[in-house]
Amino acid sequence: MTILKTFLANKKGNNIISKAFFSEESFFYLYALLKDRQGKAMPCLNEKKMALLGFISKEKKKDLDKGLEKTKESVFKKLSRAVVGKSKVDDEVLDQLEEVLISSDVGVDTTIRIIERIEARVASDKYLNTSELNKILSEEIASLLEENTSGELNDFDTELPARPYIIMVVGVNGVGKTTTIAKLAYQYKNAGKSVILGAADTFRAAAVDQLEVWSERVDVKLIKQAMGSDPASVAYDTVQSALKGNIDVAIIDTAGRLHNKANLMNELAKIKKVMAKVIPDAPHEVLLILDGSTGQNAFEQAKQFTLSTEVTSLAITKLDGTAKGGVVIGISDQFKIPVKYIGVGEKLEHLQVFNRHEFVDSLFS
Repeated sequence: MTILKTFLANKKGNNIISKAFFSEESFFYLYALLKDRQGKAMPCLNEKKMALLGFISKEKKKDLDKGLEKTKESVFKKLSRAVVGKSKVDDEVLDQLEEVLISSDVGVDTTIRIIERIEARVASDKYLNTSELNKILSEEIASLLEENTSGELNDFDTELPARPYIIMVVGVNGVGKTTTIAKLAYQYKNAGKSVILGAADTFRAAAVDQLEVWSERVDVKLIKQAMGSDPASVAYDTVQSALKGNIDVAIIDTAGRLHNKANLMNELAKIKKVMAKVIPDAPHEVLLILDGSTGQNAFEQAKQFTLSTEVTSLAITKLDGTAKGGVVIGISDQFKIPVKYIGVGEKLEHLQVFNRHEFVDSLFS
């Protein structure tokens, strides 16, 4: 029996994976990964694998380009107006550029940092042509984003730092929290990892039902209790189930809003405390979901949640429906928290691991 058939035979009974779930390309990719992990040579597959990986990468980049289309169009129109009739980057051009960045929801403080960097380059080079402005701006933004990264995460098939890897998801209602959890589950599962979900948002009406619908659609197990149950109890059961079931990733939803900030802070602290009883360093990641289409409101949401709990990573959603994609740059810079995922469309595969170079390239290419 081939390695892939063995894998499928072992997993099918556990309902973790089915042929219908994977595309032909995904089957081949999984096959290649499994062969690699067994340490066997693949002389007949290496070229095909590389070609497939290239195809997948191009498709992802195409989705990213499309998702940032509105932001790119807005920024380029404003930049064009800023440099019209100008041959070199001077104070007037920099003033115009400042307005472009602020109006693109990059944020005042981050805009000032970017302008200062460009001013330093103008002073150093003495003369900079306005035609070089896009290149300079993209380089400085990429450099700024690099300062707030915890290291490049290549993709969902990257080896996890812990197993089970526990992700606690926070964020206000309406930012796409439930759908982002579903997309995370889909992407991790599509990368060959087993996933379990925990419905610990027991305060909001229909929150558990919504997550249950998504868990069935993605075909992953859901741990839930009745509406109004203790969220910490749900989180505890989820982590226990992940540990006993030898699951790779556990994603736990939490309440988006309680009666006041103190209640929210206490609730999240309690959830973290009970998870740590099962796995001492859990949760391994506290993921804050922000709606990119809200622009400056996303800054306020980030501010409130970082005061309520320790946030270790960010996912910024709904970038495809807005011209406010600059918020990714500003939030990452201001809160010194890495943007780990971005949502560039409605489909399950449209949640991407954030790559700063590809993001900047999509904006300025």
